[in-house]
Amino acid sequence: MRVSFRMIVLLVLAGVLVGGAFATVFSDNPGTAQIQGVQASTATSSAASTSLALAPAVQPSVQPSDSSSLSSTDALQAVSAEEQVLGRIYHAVLPSVVHIQVAQGQGSGFVWDKDGHIVTNNHVVSGATQVTVIFADGDRATGNVLGTDPESDLAVVQVDVPASSLTPVVLGDSDSLDVGQLAVALGNPFGLDNTMTAGIISALGRNINSGTSDFSIPRVIQTDAPINPGNSGGPLLDREGQVIGINTQIVSNSGSNSGIGFAVPVNIAKRVVPALIEDGSFAYSWLGIAGQTVLPDLVDVLDLDEGTRGVLISSIAESGPAARAGLRGGSRIVRVEGLSVPVGGDVVLGIDGAAIGSMDDLMAYLTIKTSPGDTVTLDIVRSNGREEQVDVTLQARP
Repeated sequence: MRVSFRMIVLLVLAGVLVGGAFATVFSDNPGTAQIQGVQASTATSSAASTSLALAPAVQPSVQPSDSSSLSSTDALQAVSAEEQVLGRIYHAVLPSVVHIQVAQGQGSGFVWDKDGHIVTNNHVVSGATQVTVIFADGDRATGNVLGTDPESDLAVVQVDVPASSLTPVVLGDSDSLDVGQLAVALGNPFGLDNTMTAGIISALGRNINSGTSDFSIPRVIQTDAPINPGNSGGPLLDREGQVIGINTQIVSNSGSNSGIGFAVPVNIAKRVVPALIEDGSFAYSWLGIAGQTVLPDLVDVLDLDEGTRGVLISSIAESGPAARAGLRGGSRIVRVEGLSVPVGGDVVLGIDGAAIGSMDDLMAYLTIKTSPGDTVTLDIVRSNGREEQVDVTLQARP
């Protein structure tokens, strides 16, 4: 069984090898938490030095059986294995990570390819046409902002350096992730170059707003790997050192790490970045609906079969793709769990044969799988319970 490095450290610090209770301290004022981009406004010239003394292990009065406990040798081996994994990731990926400086602040980025394309966050380079790119070895280059996408908070910077000096990252698959997997962030928090932090994937399928659009970014990765101002645009990595996301936002009461960070999934970057390189922008498909996920408390209200999941259409954009295809939005308001919910609209169950279980599923499919002008087939349930298939020709987002 794989033993978490952080759990082993906690056990050693507590002075026990077997058993124990752990307390988690939460903010006493969670209502003030804010979601914000993690771009640093100023660089930090020095870092505080901290030392930690480990308490000696306390021998249990009753020796536990080998099948239910860890020996000290097992613990040290687990720690060593974790350290080796993290060290390998750091040294393999660090040459791909860059520090980006702009007039109004700084952030992070990473080498996308041998052609000098650097990926970062839109909010890091917003308003700039040129930036300074600092590589891990200290080399500097002037970068031109090639393309930006405020809706996904992604941007591409072009540098003119020899291909031989560039080490592109390896891209992973953000759709194959699971909660609990290792997550490693590389970047320049507070201007401290070449910094690595580690944690786990805390949740998947989050929707966040980039702050510049009415549309949410789907499939966002939540992590507890410490992310701070200056980490924006840096890579989030899996245990193989492959990029699974681009660090973009944190939830914090103070503006610094609070254990809740978000990364744009790399599978969205795989669609957006090539368009930014080629055209300077990315055109999103638009269905022309507003909706919400059908949760269990809505199933009875909508008189759907038990276990039905999908997207309830709340409203339809006038003259939009959905309206022209004959889809219907809500016609009346009901109270569900104290909330006002527009009902009477169609429920989307699938698109092009792929099941849709949430609004995040629908947004992700449109972003990753379609382009404006494509025709998709929706599986829907009308308000009278009749199931239908409806073809919709998508437009570009207005």
